[in-house]
Amino acid sequence: MYNIFTQLSSYLIPAIIVFIPLYALLRKKQPVYEVFVDGAKDGFETAIAIIPHLVGMMVAISMFRASGAMEMMLLAFRPIFDSFGVPSEVLPLGILRPITGAGSLAFTADLIATYGPDSLIGRIASTIQGSTDTTLYVLTVYFGAVAVRNSKYALKVGLISDLVGFVAAIVICMLVFE
Repeated sequence: MYNIFTQLSSYLIPAIIVFIPLYALLRKKQPVYEVFVDGAKDGFETAIAIIPHLVGMMVAISMFRASGAMEMMLLAFRPIFDSFGVPSEVLPLGILRPITGAGSLAFTADLIATYGPDSLIGRIASTIQGSTDTTLYVLTVYFGAVAVRNSKYALKVGLISDLVGFVAAIVICMLVFE
């Protein structure tokens, strides 16, 4: 089954890339190149608009890690994890993931390199990486780019969903792989 999907995707992706512009040109009578250039120009303007938000988020993340606040949080939560038999090595990932995608991905890669992809820690880390989002990054960058000012409900819902994804990843991996 895996080989079928691999073969299918190797043909489908180029077909879709060719089909969409042809459909726009022939069926919708759209000037494909001009529309592409307009979209690229809008994308560039958006990228310029979000740079201040990105810089602010990166500074905040660096301050959080450099101040030792993350280590203090880890010390507080590590006994709870240990009492449930959960590997405390994944705890920093639960803290990093809502803050930074690149930092959490680097941490996940480090866990996988250290413990192996088929270890419980590697599987939990991979599942956390796939089942949570970079909530603070999304709120800072994307809400800032479109000038959303009242994001308190989005923050609450995003962080709660990250917590649920984090706990569910641990529980499911421990039930399935232990």
